[in-house]
Amino acid sequence: MRRHPGEPEATGWRPITVLDTVQRLHDASPDVAGRPRLIAIDGRGGAGKTTVAERLRRAVPNSAVVHTDDVAWHHACFDWGALLAEHVLAPLHRGEAVDYRPDAWAAHDRPGAITVPAGLDYVWIEGTGIIRAELARWLDASMWLQGARDGNAPEQREHVAAWLREELPFMLRERPWSRATMIVAGPPPPGHDPETGLLVAPPIEHS
Repeated sequence: MRRHPGEPEATGWRPITVLDTVQRLHDASPDVAGRPRLIAIDGRGGAGKTTVAERLRRAVPNSAVVHTDDVAWHHACFDWGALLAEHVLAPLHRGEAVDYRPDAWAAHDRPGAITVPAGLDYVWIEGTGIIRAELARWLDASMWLQGARDGNAPEQREHVAAWLREELPFMLRERPWSRATMIVAGPPPPGHDPETGLLVAPPIEHS
């Protein structure tokens, strides 16, 4: 698995089922009551965050997914933490529904809004940069997906280069892998069937 510069290699990998993964995340936040558990799913671009979030949503029927890319759309690559906290995480902590239409959506005529109903058991919040010091108080548990897909289509290279100019210093500063409750293999290694479960490793200690 291709890692981010500065990211140590996780060890002790073993396969577990998706439901066992949910149980581990539940056990990491045993005192949550009256609101959904807020679980962060972080990793590099192309690590498979959206896929893992959707698999977890299917495994826990009374749950929903929030994509940080929707908050960041036409806003900024990483400078969206305050928007997410105020308009999504804070209402969920109060046990309220979310109905947030970012200013950029209105400015660029994007229809709809970011919506999350009240009364859920879990909300999976996926996106590069979600595990950060600024948001730690709002998150109950987290997953760091180690590794990323190799290669990009030619038409994406300029966008990816611009993204990496912001991603690299952000990741080296925040070191999200050292804050994560569990480490998950992003793109599964050869021989591992991603439909049978996830490949996980113990947390990486902060250094």
